[in-house]
Amino acid sequence: MKRSFLLIMAIFFTRLTYGQTNQIDTKLNWSERMALSVMKRNPEAWQIDFMDRPVWSYPQGLMLHALEELWRENEDEIYYQYIKAYADKLIDQNGQIETYKYETYNIDMINSGKLLFNLYGKTNDERYKTAIETLRRQLKYQPRTKEGGFWHKARYTNQMWLDGAYMGTPFLMQYALEFDDEAAFEEGVLQLVLMEKHLRDPKTGLLYHGWDESRFQSWSDPETGRSPNIWGRAMGWYAMALVDALDYLPEEHYGRVVLGGILQRLATAVATYQDEETGLWYQVIDKGGQAGNYLEASASSMFVYALAKGVNKSYLDEKFLLTAQEGFEGILDHLIEVEADGEVSLTQVCAVAGLGGSPYRDGTYEYYVNEKIRINDPKGVGPFILAALELGR
Repeated sequence: MKRSFLLIMAIFFTRLTYGQTNQIDTKLNWSERMALSVMKRNPEAWQIDFMDRPVWSYPQGLMLHALEELWRENEDEIYYQYIKAYADKLIDQNGQIETYKYETYNIDMINSGKLLFNLYGKTNDERYKTAIETLRRQLKYQPRTKEGGFWHKARYTNQMWLDGAYMGTPFLMQYALEFDDEAAFEEGVLQLVLMEKHLRDPKTGLLYHGWDESRFQSWSDPETGRSPNIWGRAMGWYAMALVDALDYLPEEHYGRVVLGGILQRLATAVATYQDEETGLWYQVIDKGGQAGNYLEASASSMFVYALAKGVNKSYLDEKFLLTAQEGFEGILDHLIEVEADGEVSLTQVCAVAGLGGSPYRDGTYEYYVNEKIRINDPKGVGPFILAALELGR
């Protein structure tokens, strides 16, 4: 492990401007500038998300997925080694995932598993395959609603959250493709269809954060089961899930038409609520201008990525590319800070938001706008890198 870390650092310093220690070259594109800034702030990938110990969790998976896409773009070994070092830190010699608790059925924990497909493909190391199968087994037995929708966690009974669409579905689709599991395609399509069915507001086209089938939670509407507000990042998770899931569906699969239709409807709603002045999106999307609301970086980056990729892959009409470009310019103009040494930071990222739990999160407008705001939170930085990559294609 020490040897791997030293290799990463050696490669890292070759990517900095010659003769200026720790100087990040401002002539690089935004995806690389941000990626190198992340690695400068976090010499080891497990440190991402301000961690003081290695954990298997979704923010690391999100950021490292962005770096994996950057590696695919430029084949720079620094990114591959950084990703691999994280996996090797958390997966033991028997393929067991450290800090992962199967019995919680926490769908967030699936997200980092997406990194393992490429690692297994490149190395044929059975540890990675064992870990992949562990995560697939969790989804096979994930608690479900009556229609087959995954609960977000075992303790969040009867609840589907938009966050879970991104955490579980692209992994499931990739597994289906890599290991010829037709049932996994069907499961993945179903998750995304059920979320639109139960969470979409017919008036605005926007999707609420969560749905409680039982209507037991105090945050759930007694008629619809929906949570009361439209959280930007929740919709961002869903938008990214759609464009990423479509990557893996076979051309002839009916799900391509179904998910393509959902994405078109989502993109139309998202574009409608883009802030005209800045090109960004609000923390509570449909309540821009209300007291306490703010232009939020993670949702904005996620929408830019999803729209740009949707156009690039011909999932969306070309008109949405302008929406994405305006959004990215808004991020650069209003949410990016560059230090004297070239280090890039992303501001105004909502740290976290959820529903229920203890202390109880009631999903009110006041709850969302008063959650902690952070700089360089990976839930914004990862999508920013992905957005920059897509707009460069």
